[in-house]
Amino acid sequence: MSLPINPEYQIWLNDLKTRILQSQQKAILSVNQELILLYWHIGQEILQRQQEQGWGAKVIAQLSQDLSAAFPETKGFSVRNLNYMRQFAEQWAKAEIVQVPLAQLPWYHQIALLDKLKDRQTRLFYAQQAIQNGWSRNVLVHQIESQLHQRAGQAINNFAQTLPESHSDLAKQTFKDPYVFDFLDLSHIHQERELERALTQHITQFLLELGAGFAFVGRQIHVNVGGDDFYLDLLFYHLKLRCYVVVELKTGDFKPEHIGQLNFYLTAVDKQIKSEQDAPTIGLLLCKNRNQVVVEYALQHNTQPIGVAEYQLKQALLDFDEPFQAA
Repeated sequence: MSLPINPEYQIWLNDLKTRILQSQQKAILSVNQELILLYWHIGQEILQRQQEQGWGAKVIAQLSQDLSAAFPETKGFSVRNLNYMRQFAEQWAKAEIVQVPLAQLPWYHQIALLDKLKDRQTRLFYAQQAIQNGWSRNVLVHQIESQLHQRAGQAINNFAQTLPESHSDLAKQTFKDPYVFDFLDLSHIHQERELERALTQHITQFLLELGAGFAFVGRQIHVNVGGDDFYLDLLFYHLKLRCYVVVELKTGDFKPEHIGQLNFYLTAVDKQIKSEQDAPTIGLLLCKNRNQVVVEYALQHNTQPIGVAEYQLKQALLDFDEPFQAA
């Protein structure tokens, strides 16, 4: 049923029609940003008219009907989508849309952020990560569900003592704790070689969990030191840190002697593999369990950059909406 004819509403509807036509023309050059800004403007005007003129929820149904009739070949004017536009405008100021710039994210990414998260700062964290890393919507949802904002930068490390300040900050944010390998089909009891093999068989998902910048070099990398043979579990190169990353896997509890073994591997890579242009090699020790105090003691006077984190085969059930706190 249509609302009674309202001159103010008709003027607004005509103005929206003009703006939509103008936006469609500009969209040839900048499809997504124009669409996001248009949706924000529509949502903002719905909010203003409901607040200032007392129009209720029925105006959204009426607007959906009229805009869909005016633009039958244009999708996006359903009642559900108009409600998302209203929510979108309620959550973000226009300056944030342009300056962050949130407008780089497609609309269905925006909906995922609205649906999955209530805390504003947490939304902003995932929006920025999605922009920087070029995540698809499915990857964005996966990162939200795996609680990336609670894990990023949480690995115990000695980077502040072993790397230059600019390098140590980036290194700290690069490593997380815990790592979630829910894409693996392993029993609770498994061997290190079994874990290593499974991770390399699912290298795409493993790289996604490691984060942007990691390039896989190989597994069981051979180094010869003094005539003895040694084999690194996994070797990566990080494109932003400009260094090799040695990943060692331990399927049991962390032990202080693990640091000595990893130190040896880092020295071997620095002397035999890295070039003069590469930054010092970083170590990442992944273990099933670790005592934070024991790890901190083990790293206290260590001179090589190492991070220590746990891994999980299944994601713990956590609340998506726990506010983001910078590491």
